[in-house]
Amino acid sequence: MNDATPVPKSVLITGASSGIGEATARRLAADGHRVFLGARRTDRLTRLVDELAEGGATAACRRLDVTDAGSVDAFVAAARDAFGRVDVLVNNAGVMPLSPLSAGLTDEWERMVDVNVRGVLHGIGAALPVMRAQGSGHVVNVASVGAYEVSPTAAVYCASKFAVRALTEGLRQESGGAVRVTLVSPGVTESELADGITDPEAREAMRTYRAVALPAAAVADAIAYAVSAAPGVDVNEIVLRPVGSAQ
Repeated sequence: MNDATPVPKSVLITGASSGIGEATARRLAADGHRVFLGARRTDRLTRLVDELAEGGATAACRRLDVTDAGSVDAFVAAARDAFGRVDVLVNNAGVMPLSPLSAGLTDEWERMVDVNVRGVLHGIGAALPVMRAQGSGHVVNVASVGAYEVSPTAAVYCASKFAVRALTEGLRQESGGAVRVTLVSPGVTESELADGITDPEAREAMRTYRAVALPAAAVADAIAYAVSAAPGVDVNEIVLRPVGSAQ
């Protein structure tokens, strides 16, 4: 943390039931922030909230489907009702069912666009008016090194992360300093993302690619660094990879 006695913030995290989202919830709660967690798997969310609360943290959760704008609006409203403010939104929810374009898995392509792009837009659309009314706020969008480079079987996934990168930069330019904006782009990270890959070729390639991976806690540390930046400092982009990663 940059400040010896940081002011606790109300932090909303999507995709908080596992991986980077769960690790971020743990890290920010340990830093003293209030965390409001969203995901579809409410059983996992409830267990996490109970564990955090037992450790003395302030935490709550709500079922969230980021592809549904109404669900995201309700999530943000519930967080504001619970904590009084919406200081930080971490748009973390994402899916990664990789496949070559020739496989024609259009349902999976559409799912990636719905979660990875529309989900981020829904989060911004719900949180931004609240933050502007408060006079401050911080949007953290979790992208990927796939926002900067394209790999075989990852064309649609990378396209969705390029879009997140563009949306983040657009929001930064439009914010006028009222809202801080950060893009966090991890390289391969230990998570459940690869579990959704149904294409055999892409699944096998991912086994090799994930031989060297970041722990989710390392990404959470990067997010915590951006959230804890001193007033007047806007950490715009963080790219992190495991040592020895080729991409």
